[in-house]
Amino acid sequence: MSVPREKYLSSVWADGIFTNKVLFCTGGAGTICSMQVRAFVALGGNACIIGRNVEKTEKGAEDIATVRPGSKVIGIGGVDVREPKALQSAADRCAKELGGVDFAIAGAAGNFLAPISQLSANAFKTVMDIDALGSYNTAKAVLPYLVESAQKHKNTGSAQPTGTGGRLMFISATFHYKGQPLQAHVAAAKAAVDQISHSIAIEYGPYGVTSNIITPGPIANTEGVERLSKTDPESMKASMKRIPLGRYGEVKEIADATVYLFSEAGSYVNGNTLVVDGGQWRTAGASESAAWQYPDFLMSGAAVEGVKSGRRSKL
Repeated sequence: MSVPREKYLSSVWADGIFTNKVLFCTGGAGTICSMQVRAFVALGGNACIIGRNVEKTEKGAEDIATVRPGSKVIGIGGVDVREPKALQSAADRCAKELGGVDFAIAGAAGNFLAPISQLSANAFKTVMDIDALGSYNTAKAVLPYLVESAQKHKNTGSAQPTGTGGRLMFISATFHYKGQPLQAHVAAAKAAVDQISHSIAIEYGPYGVTSNIITPGPIANTEGVERLSKTDPESMKASMKRIPLGRYGEVKEIADATVYLFSEAGSYVNGNTLVVDGGQWRTAGASESAAWQYPDFLMSGAAVEGVKSGRRSKL
């Protein structure tokens, strides 16, 4: 089904900035990653999306290709990111059929809600393997191609006639920043993903490759919100109150962040984490008590009462 351009890309980006470039994306048929790829293709690039479900991945590729006449989008299904050989084969096919790999997104992930008391060792390992090991395997499969691209499209800080290349991106979460119940498995996995990205930034920066992280917050109408949040009106209203901007994000806002990091505007950004969550992760310390509920109490202008003051008493 065709998606209107304004749903996945802001009007600020110039058409053609990714002309003749290739994006490799695991989890590329997902609700967020597909829009990242869609934005890239709309701006002139070609892409290869990877997934476990063959039908979903192939149909996803066909749909993404409709955003720009003449685009090439390959869907390679039946690939488990936990299997290095399968990923390497997919990366090699992408490079052979599309001419290389200039950009990559490690977007495959798994998640569910469970307290540690109900979280088996196998369930914990599964998420670690998909998120952390899968991200590592993705990086290993594409890094030789990204180094080659970075050498062709030098990261000098000056505008290059052939544009940019050699950019790697990981998708993370904020659970390990602030602590959150029911997410021990994902917090551990995403903490590992972050460190993999940081290490690549250090070790491959000298080759011209950049490695960064995008951390989405709750994004409307996505699998993440459906799996991790109650979607009845009252629950969603309460959830949005913990976000300083007072709303869920849009997939377009993650796609825009992706374009920024892949474009010349992001040439000097390396080893960084771009949190796109409306400021939610900064409210981790906001009180949940009825007396000082965030953000109502702050906006009321009322004084803090009913607790011991930090001021010295006057005797």
